[in-house]
Amino acid sequence: MQRHEAESKLLDTAEALFYERGIQAVGMAELRTASGVSLKRFYQCFTSKDELVEAYLRRRDERWRSALSTYVARDDRSPEQAVLAVCDWPHDWFAEPGFRGCAFLNSFGELGGSSPAAAAAARDHKDELRHYLRKLVGELDVADPDQLAEQLLVLVDGATATAAVGGDPGPARSARAAAAALITAASRCAGSSCPK
Repeated sequence: MQRHEAESKLLDTAEALFYERGIQAVGMAELRTASGVSLKRFYQCFTSKDELVEAYLRRRDERWRSALSTYVARDDRSPEQAVLAVCDWPHDWFAEPGFRGCAFLNSFGELGGSSPAAAAAARDHKDELRHYLRKLVGELDVADPDQLAEQLLVLVDGATATAAVGGDPGPARSARAAAAALITAASRCAGSSCPK
């Protein structure tokens, strides 16, 4: 098995097992057996479990953000509709049978400071999502786009956590309604002296 193929198999296996059961519950021997990758090739691809965890998170980040931005960009959405689509997209994700919440929050909660690489990957994911939201919000006429982007990030994370715990995709709809209210409130304040 070539290195590229082995890496891909290991990452596919890690993503399935880590997301379903948690990072600490899955050992290296199980990952190797489930992936069909030899021990020698395994360590040629990833020298440690931490390295594999970071690679899993970074690949998941790319895929997750790509799926989100593709969804938001489809159709011919107005700037406000594009922002609200960020809350629409998770509804289907939350309804998937294997949904277990945010892999980045889960990994950070599970590993905390014991894995600086995993913590950095989780922070980078949230920073990238914040920047994406800020870009979308920048198309709106609002008084404080940075604040609105931060509020939307909290809504997305809160809806994700609530849906995971409750086993119900409904929090995506609640987040959308809250996002619409925030946009309306921020738009009313644009160009005026709203009370702080």
